[in-house]
Amino acid sequence: MTEAPARQGVLDTLRATPPQARYLLGGVLINQLGAFVQTFLVLYLVHKGLSAGQAGLSLTVFSGGAVLGMLVGGELIDRIGARNTLGLSMACSAVLISSIPWLSSPDGYFALLVFVAVAGAMTQAYRPAAAALLSDLMPSEQRVMAFSLLRIALNVGAAIGPLIAAALILVNWDLLFWLDGLTALIYAALVVRLLPRNAGRRGDAATVEAPRAGYGVLLRDGRYLVYLVNMLISAAIYVQFMVALPLKITAEGHSATLYSAVLALSSIVLITCELAVTARVQHWPAHVAAGVGTTLFALGLAGYGLSSGSVLPIVVSTVVFVSGVMTSGPTKFAHPAKFPAAVKGRYIGASQAMFGLGMAIGPAVGVAGWNLLGNDFWLACGVAGLVAAACAVAGMRESVNPA
Repeated sequence: MTEAPARQGVLDTLRATPPQARYLLGGVLINQLGAFVQTFLVLYLVHKGLSAGQAGLSLTVFSGGAVLGMLVGGELIDRIGARNTLGLSMACSAVLISSIPWLSSPDGYFALLVFVAVAGAMTQAYRPAAAALLSDLMPSEQRVMAFSLLRIALNVGAAIGPLIAAALILVNWDLLFWLDGLTALIYAALVVRLLPRNAGRRGDAATVEAPRAGYGVLLRDGRYLVYLVNMLISAAIYVQFMVALPLKITAEGHSATLYSAVLALSSIVLITCELAVTARVQHWPAHVAAGVGTTLFALGLAGYGLSSGSVLPIVVSTVVFVSGVMTSGPTKFAHPAKFPAAVKGRYIGASQAMFGLGMAIGPAVGVAGWNLLGNDFWLACGVAGLVAAACAVAGMRESVNPA
């Protein structure tokens, strides 16, 4: 083994990043800065006079539409190309999200649910397209690092977005959705203006038959299905950092300030360290990076069960948890992009849909698990994480062949 690959670090990737990929990542960041719907929809609808139950159902419908949208996005990639899918989804999302303020009243509740469901689908249909485009635009040896850059763009936007939202709410709640729609429209314009027309097009002969097969080709790929189980379990336990952890912290008598500090710590570590970590692990075999990283973040979650009113174990567990996310995340999300162009869109769409499904069902599992098991719930998360790690190792070996 030569040492050349090991020298390909963060700066090498940035130099190798073509302008089109930079435009794509910039669009992701801009769009994420205005991604307010999932975070503020419940509060907004209650502010507009809807009941908490109606607001909660609206968010559930949005989340369900989002999962479906990632599958639809994967299908559209293989039919009309990733660039066209990305532009279409963002343009539709801009119109739908901007319309929410005019439908947010008890009298228009049914129409609101329909709009929210379709908005959820269109808002998330862009994710498989962005991932597919990024994998096409970047050199294959830099693919894992490219997906780390994509995650950084998402995380930076997610960190800054709530600060923008707080300022907008002081002026007018409706501005949340109008700015959300505007950022989506800007992203669509960037795609149309700056990305070449043939970017992400599936033009080889194999793609002619791909639409006929639909997702059936994926269902026949046993190893990939095991990988999808990993994505589902990983997401369901990952979200406990945002669901069960605050319940634990407040139950032990700590103030919400501690949870805010833990969130800030995790964001700082992710944003500042992920690229450096990825530079080291991107040349590991995919199943090794995914297995080690998933095991680490499982151990971090299990570690939360060791604290009994003490702050230090929470801090240490958070660092271990985030280290695992950084080690495994880019590799796991880059994995579907290895598959042939004829099926890549569906493989990416299915991966992100399974992760989205885990994120959607995770909160209910977390609340019920915490209420039933208390601190033992974290041990259960650790065990589930080890199962996910085993699925990553089994499903991501280089011998995977979707044909």
